[in-house]
Amino acid sequence: MAADRPRSSVSSSPTSQSSPAGFAELGVPSALVAVLAANGVTTPFPIQRATLPDSLAGRDVLGRGRTGSGKTYAFALPVLARLAGSDKPRRPKRPRALILAPTRELASQIEAALAPLAKALSLRTLTVFGGVGAGPQVSGLRSGVDVLVACPGRLEDLISSGHADLSDVEITVLDEADHMADLGFLPSVRRLLDRTPAAGQRMLFSATLDAGVDVLVKRYLHNPITHSVDSAQSPVSQMSHHVLHLAADDRLPVLVELTAAPGRTLVFTRTKHGAKKLTRQLIASGVPAVELHGNLSQNARTRNLEAFSDGSTHTLVATDIAARGIHVDDIGLVVHADPPVEHKAYLHRSGRTARAGAGGTVITLMTDDQVADVRDLTRRAAISPTVTRTRPGHPLLAQLAPGERAFVTPVPGSITAEPAGRSHSSGRGSSGRPGGGRGKPATGSGFGGRGSSQGGAGRVSTGRPASGRTSAVRGSSSTPAHTSESRTAGPRVSGAAAFSAGARPRGRRTGS
Repeated sequence: MAADRPRSSVSSSPTSQSSPAGFAELGVPSALVAVLAANGVTTPFPIQRATLPDSLAGRDVLGRGRTGSGKTYAFALPVLARLAGSDKPRRPKRPRALILAPTRELASQIEAALAPLAKALSLRTLTVFGGVGAGPQVSGLRSGVDVLVACPGRLEDLISSGHADLSDVEITVLDEADHMADLGFLPSVRRLLDRTPAAGQRMLFSATLDAGVDVLVKRYLHNPITHSVDSAQSPVSQMSHHVLHLAADDRLPVLVELTAAPGRTLVFTRTKHGAKKLTRQLIASGVPAVELHGNLSQNARTRNLEAFSDGSTHTLVATDIAARGIHVDDIGLVVHADPPVEHKAYLHRSGRTARAGAGGTVITLMTDDQVADVRDLTRRAAISPTVTRTRPGHPLLAQLAPGERAFVTPVPGSITAEPAGRSHSSGRGSSGRPGGGRGKPATGSGFGGRGSSQGGAGRVSTGRPASGRTSAVRGSSSTPAHTSESRTAGPRVSGAAAFSAGARPRGRRTGS
């Protein structure tokens, strides 16, 4: 049994932050180096420089670093390299490597990063998770796969029904292990690990090493080498933190003003119901937005994330399901519409911006009855934000989310708010925030005039909205973003609903 493996103490390894070594010098096969270079990846991140020599050598590795620190390549490269160098054949229903992820979105994006690398080595990958039909997953397993990326629940179902067997697994990876613990997956993870060969290589990556994760390390990793590169508490110099102290009635107008600016904005709520209502309220206010939470079907989650990723929609309203489950390039602004209860959630939510060396802004909206909670939250997160008493139209809003505001009025009777046209200009808007290209201001006079730019699918208000801002058409982004599914149009979202914000956080979040 895996539990009988020697429980050697976890050793630590110093991490070199200044090593000039590239992927080839670290031991990555030339075929993989070529694929990385073709995708513009030439310089290893610190977590990759630290772990690759040990993981490529077959050692068990414990890697600690915040999300966005480059952990996917840190485990993907050694998994593929070692499988390519192994003489064991691929067999039906028996994957040779297993990567466990806590969310469907993260599993899909891991597979998307793996796929081109695996193809270069003639290796086969497959992703399995719930919320979609199991038929294609069963067929893929029957055909044989080298690397299986899975969420624990669906994989256990496939094993119990005889469609998967983990007895041939040579390498096992746990990604976002602390998030697995937060979501209550550890019992399932232990059952799955018990089905893998005890002698196999195991790698565990986590932003924090809480008690539940430490149990996994002691039970399943054999004399692991630890690399702590970037803990969840580490400050990010490129990330600025602001708390906007405002009246409860001003929350929605301030959110509208922030999200109508150019560039990608990710807005977090505490509940699924709150995310849905806020999305509808933003659309009704003229800001195209999509939602991401656990009440959506997997197809809707994929479609909405794709719309946000490819620039079709610049605002995503999400629960904590997106705090660590998505990787979208160039998110310039994260807004905590509802302050989270836990400081870890604050750090992981905020970590969606200022990734891979880029800059970003984090804003928390705080009402009078949330002052004590937010003060405690930021203290525990080791963050010293700038606190400003704010109301709609405050000059600071234009500084935090610069650029001309763009509003779209839905055509009466339509169930969707489509941009009234896309600009031929692209790239960065005047704010410098990525993905912020804007179209020309619509022509006409008064409220409800039709925009003159191409593809007018909606009405563009050219007067002054209630907040005192002039509307303009938001253009499309030229900044590419990578997701795991085929590109599809954003979902149709209808109606306006009151957004009940301002509730004081109490207890744990109600779900994602």
